Amino acid sequence: MATPAPLVPATASDEGEITVSPSELRELRDELQRFMMEYRFGLQEVETKIGILRDEFLLTHDYNPIEHVSSRVKSPDSLVEKVQRKGIDGDFASIRRRITDIAGIRITCSFTADVYRLFDLLTAQDDVRVLQVKDYIASPKPNGYKSLHAILEVPVFLSTGRIEVPVEVQFRTIAMDFWASLEHKIYYKYATRVPDELLASLKDAADTAAELDARMERLHRQIRGGSAGQTAPLAVREITERVAPAPAPAPPHVGDDKARPV
Repeated sequence: MATPAPLVPATASDEGEITVSPSELRELRDELQRFMMEYRFGLQEVETKIGILRDEFLLTHDYNPIEHVSSRVKSPDSLVEKVQRKGIDGDFASIRRRITDIAGIRITCSFTADVYRLFDLLTAQDDVRVLQVKDYIASPKPNGYKSLHAILEVPVFLSTGRIEVPVEVQFRTIAMDFWASLEHKIYYKYATRVPDELLASLKDAADTAAELDARMERLHRQIRGGSAGQTAPLAVREITERVAPAPAPAPPHVGDDKARPV
């Protein structure tokens, strides 16, 4: 079988023209469809897992932590733009290795504690492998962005056999999601060149949203009669312990399997 044509051509003629035969175009189209199909199926696997958890909470518990779920697979245009922007080789093997957010899903929760609870429930399943975790809740970005990002690998069973597909999962509270949506609209309007005073206002709004999250969670615990419970930094540490290798032997009273949080 011939080597598939790259998604992004590596070279062009001196006149800037790229010559591709009809058969090569059809081959590239078919290869791209097969490539994107795998990520679409991986996304469906994660959506099914989340749907099962949501239905269980609705049927057997008095409280459902999942407020909203949205998902997407990158469009070919968006994928090509990212390949070019990051200087990644245009072949599908390189793209598969270097880009892990082709399939993405966002879970919006009511409270911060729900974010960590949903992460734990999802990643405790024995066919889910955690590849990477970035906790922007415990350590927000300088502009105030907060969210828990995880790259999860799930199995997809095709007629040709089992493949492992990475899916990016973002966990946010309602307040975090509202702020991130507003920030995205502002950056789009100003083509990423946002005035300093507006950036300062965005950061102030992020702080206000974080304070609202904390106040609402305290009220929620009081209504349900719960205690203060586990703090976010501890949850982050436990997440990291399942992902990162231990950098050095830990003290005897801590345990040899502990890892330093990112």
